[in-house]
Amino acid sequence: MKENRITELLGIKYPLIQAGMIWCSGWELASAVSNAGGLGIIGSGSMYPDVLDHQIAKCKAATSKPFAVNLPMIYPDIEKHIETVIKHKVPIVFTSAGNPKTWTSHLKNHGIKVVHVVSSLKFALKSEAAGVDAVVAEGFEAGGHNGIDETTTMTLIPIVKSELKVPLIAAGGIGTGRGMLAAMALGADAVQIGSRFVASDESSAHEAFKKTVVQTVDGGTKLTLKELTPVRLIKNDFFNQVQSAYENGATNDELKSLLGRGRAKKGMFEGDLVEGELEIGQIAGVINNIMPAKEIVEEIVKEFQEARADLGSNKYNF
Repeated sequence: MKENRITELLGIKYPLIQAGMIWCSGWELASAVSNAGGLGIIGSGSMYPDVLDHQIAKCKAATSKPFAVNLPMIYPDIEKHIETVIKHKVPIVFTSAGNPKTWTSHLKNHGIKVVHVVSSLKFALKSEAAGVDAVVAEGFEAGGHNGIDETTTMTLIPIVKSELKVPLIAAGGIGTGRGMLAAMALGADAVQIGSRFVASDESSAHEAFKKTVVQTVDGGTKLTLKELTPVRLIKNDFFNQVQSAYENGATNDELKSLLGRGRAKKGMFEGDLVEGELEIGQIAGVINNIMPAKEIVEEIVKEFQEARADLGSNKYNF
């Protein structure tokens, strides 16, 4: 695969990035994806500062390739996370859930490339103005916390591409080589994939959650809790409790009380499939197995190349 703006910017072989998902993206997954030619990302949003420090050290020992750390701006101890990535000279940071102006200049002054995650053109342009090196535009299909506008990836990417000058990474509903090719045909320079890597051997997610992801079918997830912070969940008993709360006219405070603390950890990391919050994208409907991250990268790239060749065949002439 020839170099493009993202592979040149990030120093990776393939324009394929593994999302920094809470409770799922530790050093094992990040290093495996980076070693396979993509960009692995450690998801720091679920980590205490000392845990992130340990995770980065382990990742540096496991790969000589570039890797990144995802930093949610709403993390309560974000300053300590910033100090940690600077101390370890992490080459790339993906920021999310906040204003990119806050830390972009500081990180770049320490030689760190910054990519910000958005769900709209408005925030993509604000990110560019803040000086980020690239933008991830994430559509409504994505798992976990999401944008409130419910703009699909197929709509969002060409809208953002039409005005953005920095490299563009597509996310949301992408988990195959054909999906990767479609996103790049719409104007993306690369793709970010989350859900497919949840169902990998190296993912730090609980095995019960991984198996549930594989079993999830079309229509098995839904975006909810938009009054608090939109999140796409697998429809389990906890999800049904949320729906019942809505039907009974629950207030925001009542929804907060129902959500409580640690639901995501309980579901994805500890494997409580009943009371836990099970965050995954719509693409779970086409995930059929759990396999090594290296094989996932190879499978996606192979399918991408085959699909690209297929488009050049006579059957698409008309």
